[in-house]
Amino acid sequence: MAIKSKRYQEARLEASTNLELYWWVFMRISGLVLVFLLIGHMWMNAVLVDLNSIDYEYVAKRLSQTTWKVYDWLILALALLHGGNGLRYVLDDWVRDPAKRFWTKVVVYGLLAFLFFLGSLSLFNHDFGVN
Repeated sequence: MAIKSKRYQEARLEASTNLELYWWVFMRISGLVLVFLLIGHMWMNAVLVDLNSIDYEYVAKRLSQTTWKVYDWLILALALLHGGNGLRYVLDDWVRDPAKRFWTKVVVYGLLAFLFFLGSLSLFNHDFGVN
């Protein structure tokens, strides 16, 4: 069950388990971190650089550096975890039958894991051919 409180003290009283409280805290922190990571991403790619100059060569040069790979991977990981946890709240609220909820979560978590694996593989294993 999703915690509907806006303050930590109220959320502690409302949480059924410590894990649920940790997810509640994670949603607040990851949302804030994601806002700054995405604003930074947009600033570096849309403001500091002319949009017409962004092509494969620019992306390849940028992603050949480990720092940018980790930065983009952090956005990928936090966005999938944050979105997946939000979807878990929605499924808990809307899918009433426990068996259907279980199998829906299995499919959703499987898709999230596949997207994370594919995104990580694309970021870290692709040779961009930049010397």
